[in-house]
Amino acid sequence: MHIHLGHIHELVRYPIKSMAGVPTEAAFLGWHGLQGDRRYAFRRLDDNSGFPWLSASKLPELLLFQPMGLDENMEQPLPTHVRTPAGTLLEIGSIELKESIFERFGAAVELMQLKHGIFDEASVSVINLATMAAICQAAGQELDSRRFRANIVIETTATEPFLEDNWVGGMLVFGDEETGPLVSVTMRDPRCMMINLDPNTAQQDPNVMKAVVRLNGNNAGAYGTVVRTGALRVGDKVGFLAISGV
Repeated sequence: MHIHLGHIHELVRYPIKSMAGVPTEAAFLGWHGLQGDRRYAFRRLDDNSGFPWLSASKLPELLLFQPMGLDENMEQPLPTHVRTPAGTLLEIGSIELKESIFERFGAAVELMQLKHGIFDEASVSVINLATMAAICQAAGQELDSRRFRANIVIETTATEPFLEDNWVGGMLVFGDEETGPLVSVTMRDPRCMMINLDPNTAQQDPNVMKAVVRLNGNNAGAYGTVVRTGALRVGDKVGFLAISGV
């Protein structure tokens, strides 16, 4: 059964893991998420775990670095430069950029590029605008979608928060029901302290995380995998396909 949910409110790429996002009016959803999303990450050279990537949970200032120079006409829109918190423009992959991160983190890192991206749980993250609004209101913060770092922000016609919980096990269809991109919603998004970080200052407000825990048991948004590829555009309608037996 197809249910109309609403429309795409915002699309965002995060070209370099844990750095600032880059909003876009349109993007291609490939088998490994939005083209150009999380294709770079800094690896901690002294970390031999299965997940050695440097994130804002370990270096909050990463959020203040802004990837620049993405060419939307390329198959993979990747940055050519990064603007540091001090406003300096550094080439991607340069020694100067690596040293800038090292000076703040205090340990050796290297920038890596992975063809299929570097993701925590799944290649696509979605969240409902009403969910973010409810959390920010409960935390005494202005609504700022950048805190939640989702690829696809959906504005649903229903105004209840945490509708994403009900999407797990079904599929989101974007645009045309027969030909538009399809995402299988695989799990709720368990949140970490990163949502506490102010995108403008990297300062922490623990009330944001506390609000998520209080309102919805630590979950806000959902993760998914791509079932059918295709183009996405802000304003595209979003539907939900329930899977028989779910």
